Amino acid sequence: MAFPYNSFSRTIRSIMSPRNLSQPSSIHLNQPQTPLFLKSPIHQTPLSSLTQFQTWAKTLIQSKGSNFPTIDNGPDTNHLFRELKWFLEDAGFNRDDDEDIVRLRVGLDELYLLWKQRIVERRPFQYVVGCEHWRDLVLSVEEGVLIPRPETEVIVDIVEELIKKEEEEEDENEVMMKEGLWVDLGTGSGALAIAIARALGKGGRVIATDLSPVAASVAGYNVGRYGLQDKIEIRIGSWFKPLEDVKREVVGLVSNPPYIPSDQILGLQAEVGKHEPRLALDGGENGMVDLLHLCEGAASVMKSGGFFAFETNGEMQSKFLLDFTMNKSKGCFRDVKIVSDHSGIQRFVTGFFV
Repeated sequence: MAFPYNSFSRTIRSIMSPRNLSQPSSIHLNQPQTPLFLKSPIHQTPLSSLTQFQTWAKTLIQSKGSNFPTIDNGPDTNHLFRELKWFLEDAGFNRDDDEDIVRLRVGLDELYLLWKQRIVERRPFQYVVGCEHWRDLVLSVEEGVLIPRPETEVIVDIVEELIKKEEEEEDENEVMMKEGLWVDLGTGSGALAIAIARALGKGGRVIATDLSPVAASVAGYNVGRYGLQDKIEIRIGSWFKPLEDVKREVVGLVSNPPYIPSDQILGLQAEVGKHEPRLALDGGENGMVDLLHLCEGAASVMKSGGFFAFETNGEMQSKFLLDFTMNKSKGCFRDVKIVSDHSGIQRFVTGFFV
């Protein structure tokens, strides 16, 4: 979780269009909200009315959105104009159409309502359209589910490199990492679980856990859309509690836990602090409560030689966690190190269980 809102990216939109992805087959969780781009274009709207909406939406950006950077380092107007373009695309508007009547995925009244929520209420854009573009995935998200950040993609890069190195070395562990059980604790939208399952190829399996039934439902939905129901199992519960039946079987443990100090939540950008689930943000007094719990509980589930990767808030937390694993948990872990994200921030702590 790295929190500047304007760091969110849709740069992969041109690489993978969500409209080429299929709807998920049935899953055993409550169905979450349908992302805007997956709704049927059943609403007919005069082109002139849509042009009026665009004028109104741009005016709203200029009158309200211009203050966001000053208020809380929020997105600037250029970013908001890009969001408006993406919003209309997800709603079904094709600028190449020259018809007088436009078919949209929501009615005109809802179009106004959704954009007003985005600008006036600072509702995150990802919640407005119901999805986030992350890595090569298009993931459903909604209120109650943490929006996956680009920084977290580094964990997947680390796992892919680990699997590649294991295959090249063909050591005494053979292909333990690729064939074994991985766990994503606090899965949220299922981003890490899905990306790691795809990296494993035909081997291995993944358990993804979350305390929130809403997050578990959305994660299950995303798993289904990518056809990974037989490879990823969603479990509801707090941290290690859903893993009682897999003790000492886990070869890979990843997590992007809550790590924001409690007294800093209200100071976050409005899109984050006021709208994203506090359960996924608040890491306690110093932000370390859940990170330390993960380190202390890892020994109960990890197989000898198993790998872990945890995301932190930055240098101070990473160094504290490094010291904790190498000294206070002495003898449990080896080859523990800090890995930086793409911005050079020391964000991840990785290592192996002895």
